[in-house]
Amino acid sequence: MFRCIAAATLAIGLLGPAAAAELDPKAIAIKQADQLKWRDPTGAAPVNQKVLFGDPTKPGYYMVMNRFKPGNFSKPHFHPNDRFITVVQGTWYVGTGNKWDKDATIGVKAGGVVTHFGKQVHYDGAKDEEVVLIIAGEGPATLTPVEMAK
Repeated sequence: MFRCIAAATLAIGLLGPAAAAELDPKAIAIKQADQLKWRDPTGAAPVNQKVLFGDPTKPGYYMVMNRFKPGNFSKPHFHPNDRFITVVQGTWYVGTGNKWDKDATIGVKAGGVVTHFGKQVHYDGAKDEEVVLIIAGEGPATLTPVEMAK
């Protein structure tokens, strides 16, 4: 009797995952991690990006995942629209103004959030570890460099 119950339980366990649920595509869209490709598949870029949804080059809402390699910082710049950033991995360092000084930045650890307000000058990056961010905003997500103070 025990063997019959064990065999039935095993069969249900093996068949259960194979019978995938059918979701209504009008209600939900799913992309698995392996379907989201990095812009630079070699991983050589100092900042790499995956587009999660939308198109950051066009008007409309978008969300991207950016990965900063250790030691990579942007120079002072601004964006036309607000951007909302969540630190997923590592500590991301942010500074403001047109005088670039990575030692005058504030660290934001994984789980922290930052808002870049449109048309306001800032710079940011990774110091000694890889950093992964989720960035959401209204496109187009352009970057305008500013002249750096000496």
